[in-house]
Amino acid sequence: MFSSSITLKPFLQSLVLDHYSQNTTAANRWECLGFYNSANFRTKRLLCANGFKLNCLVDREMDVGSPSLVDDAARCLSEEEIREPSISTMVMNFEDKFDPYGAVSLPLYQTATFKQPSAVENGPYDYTRSGNPTRDALERRVNTSDLNEVASAIGPRTKLVWLESPTNPRLQISDIQKIAEMAHSHDALVLVDNSIMSPVLSQPLELGADIVMHSATKFIAGHSDIMAGVLAVKSERLGKELYFLQNAEGSGLAPFECWLCLRGIKTMALRIEKQQDNAQKIAEFLASHPQVKQVNYAGLPNHPGRDLHYSQAKGAGSVLSFLTGSLALSKHIVETTKYFSITVSFGSVKSLISMPCFMSHASIPAAVREDRGLTEDLVRISVGIEDVNDLIADLDNALRTGPL
Repeated sequence: MFSSSITLKPFLQSLVLDHYSQNTTAANRWECLGFYNSANFRTKRLLCANGFKLNCLVDREMDVGSPSLVDDAARCLSEEEIREPSISTMVMNFEDKFDPYGAVSLPLYQTATFKQPSAVENGPYDYTRSGNPTRDALERRVNTSDLNEVASAIGPRTKLVWLESPTNPRLQISDIQKIAEMAHSHDALVLVDNSIMSPVLSQPLELGADIVMHSATKFIAGHSDIMAGVLAVKSERLGKELYFLQNAEGSGLAPFECWLCLRGIKTMALRIEKQQDNAQKIAEFLASHPQVKQVNYAGLPNHPGRDLHYSQAKGAGSVLSFLTGSLALSKHIVETTKYFSITVSFGSVKSLISMPCFMSHASIPAAVREDRGLTEDLVRISVGIEDVNDLIADLDNALRTGPL
């Protein structure tokens, strides 16, 4: 799968400006194309001064001094900058490009094979393992903290540097851009697991990553009802190589799961905004509680990687962790809360809670966990969309009733 950018339609297809004066020469003629830059979505402003004539997607030539210019050309040329659409707008306005019948909700193409035009002609799809309209629509949408240690670990045999930022579950921040520069100097690729941030809050491809991975099970789908993954790559060559492997292994996502992901994408920005707002308030509550020793969340002012994080992400997300200094108290909190489900995942609309050393990270040897600061009293929370006051009261009750 290849996903390098979201391409927007041009707001002005062509604009020819002719300078009409006594000294008109070929050098006084310009042709301007007013396109959005699909790589970085920068806006452009096109202005036309007096003494120029204008041909702007209309049937006749107009003089700038003419009053008709206002009515005829204002729609395609003005002094107002074209505003970059927010991600919440973009994720809601794409499905009409993929369905030939203009369905508001993209249809689910639940089929294993496709009928062909004739015995010697092939249609756009033949077998869902190789391609499916629902999967294609999803693929088109989803367009480490110690640098010295990283540098010493990268060598001539290094082919891939794999990282995540923030890390799970301690929420440490890595400098993606600098790590990418180090890796590329050794001709190694960089893969960033962006599952905790989601595409709404972070775009590692713009920071130098070659591959971005998302557990679509989490924030993309958002409802804990599917198992799915996404890879977005910068290079078309690499994208073709990955597609070959996907097709050869038959590992493409089934149409129904693709359809559920597409449905989840519609509300992804809205969900993440609410979850992040809840998480910020919960992190502030926990940081002020006497029973809590430390809170790991980049949204707090004392987080050691806060400035770096906000230089490469738009928000702190909705996953946080905290330490109590007591295994018994942490266990009590996890088992006592009413509105947090005990589970290993994150990114759901439902609030989730876990003890990583005994659940998601239990397979890591204890000595390695201890060396990395992953202690047994660590509690991880994935904040959902519930009323934040209920969630805080739930945690407060668990903290107050726990063993001292």
